[in-house]
Amino acid sequence: MANTHAVPVTGYQPNLQGWFDYMMGGHDKGKLLEILHDDVVFRSPVVHTPQEGKAITFAYLSAAGNTLGNGTFKYTRIFDCGDKAVLEFETEMDGIHVNGIDMIEWDADGKITDFKVMVRPLKAMQTVHAAMGKMLEQMKAQA
Repeated sequence: MANTHAVPVTGYQPNLQGWFDYMMGGHDKGKLLEILHDDVVFRSPVVHTPQEGKAITFAYLSAAGNTLGNGTFKYTRIFDCGDKAVLEFETEMDGIHVNGIDMIEWDADGKITDFKVMVRPLKAMQTVHAAMGKMLEQMKAQA
């Protein structure tokens, strides 16, 4: 993995802190549902069209938490802009270094209204795509 270091994920504005509490605090699905707006839009790095609505965004973010959010996941840079944030992350999946960015936007009530993920390099994108597809199928079978 690259020589970047994890940055602290405490002490941010409440919207961003709510995301960190979910992502770094055990992936509590109730917490995730609580912070998503009903009309949230999720922009995946592997799906061409924006995914609209709480249910589909919940599915994608839950699957991401179970695949990307493994023991190697860390945020390496954080740009906290109040109602918007850009979060650079790194993780390792199946021996592949994954570098990505979460771009999040909140409404006045602190609900996530827009969530975009970008991932690089290509081999990492392919690894994420395969793992996410598998996880979404598992989640669908369990539902």
